[in-house]
Amino acid sequence: MNELFGTLSDGTPVHRWTLERAGVRVRVLSYGGIVQSAEVPDRDGSTGNVVLGFAELDGYLTHTGPYFGALIGRYANRIAGGRFPLDGVTYALAPNNAPNCLHGGERGFDKRVWDVAPVEHGIRLSRVSPHGEEGFPGRLEVSATYTLDAEGALRIAYEAVTDAPTVLALTNHSYFNLAGSGDACGHELRIAASRFTPVDADRIPTGVLQDVTGGRFDFRESRKVGSGYDHNFVLDKGLTRSPAEVAELHDPSTGRVLTVSTTEPGLQLYTADHLEEPFVPCEGVALETQHFPDSPNRPEFPSTVLRPGEVFRSETVYAFSTR
Repeated sequence: MNELFGTLSDGTPVHRWTLERAGVRVRVLSYGGIVQSAEVPDRDGSTGNVVLGFAELDGYLTHTGPYFGALIGRYANRIAGGRFPLDGVTYALAPNNAPNCLHGGERGFDKRVWDVAPVEHGIRLSRVSPHGEEGFPGRLEVSATYTLDAEGALRIAYEAVTDAPTVLALTNHSYFNLAGSGDACGHELRIAASRFTPVDADRIPTGVLQDVTGGRFDFRESRKVGSGYDHNFVLDKGLTRSPAEVAELHDPSTGRVLTVSTTEPGLQLYTADHLEEPFVPCEGVALETQHFPDSPNRPEFPSTVLRPGEVFRSETVYAFSTR
């Protein structure tokens, strides 16, 4: 089911699609591929929304910085200095997170209206990102397919091809609060990662893959997440062809559990310490499956280069349950 959700200043309509299966209801916008809401039951069967979002389009147009629920591209996370080399050419990007480029630049995929078509149990969002958009090379044909499986898990499958060498890293930027409100930093979190990537003062990885043992980054056993995180975890499973389980978020008060599975080699834990009204700091926890930040400038990191003739594929699954 789809309905008109609002209209941009240039008259472009924005539609909202509702996906519903196995007691889960997810609403997705054609603007930014935004997951506006995800309604799931708690241990008592009461249904509530577990992602941060807005009831009206204006909320997303006004509060752009947190990227609420959005599809992120062309490059998720930061690229140092807003520049990267590829095949002997240095490309300049918008330093929208000065001095770095963050989440695709000034007008990334999160601020574009996508074409939407229904598929079985979901929708397929697609668009063409022209050569030079936000400074990135290559004409990119990209899609993201959102479906609910038989158990009500939300699957997001990305696919892209290019006509020239480029870099690409996509993710979803939903903030989860399994209690439905209040402080999500009281949730319990487990991440299957023995290492993380420390960052410098500009939040760019230093290149070190640091052991988490015994420190505040050790989530190999479930514990309260706390605040103060905006870091990439090096997933033990590495890059895989099929989604593998990498994280679990649990709210003891409602019994809701979110399990994250992905093909990606990294996961950004962001505790949203700087959220502002109408939300409060740490009201949501983002678990952004991804390649590592600044990979185009770090040849030792898993590559994010996409070349003509290749097909980019990535998939992440958000499964909901209770205990």
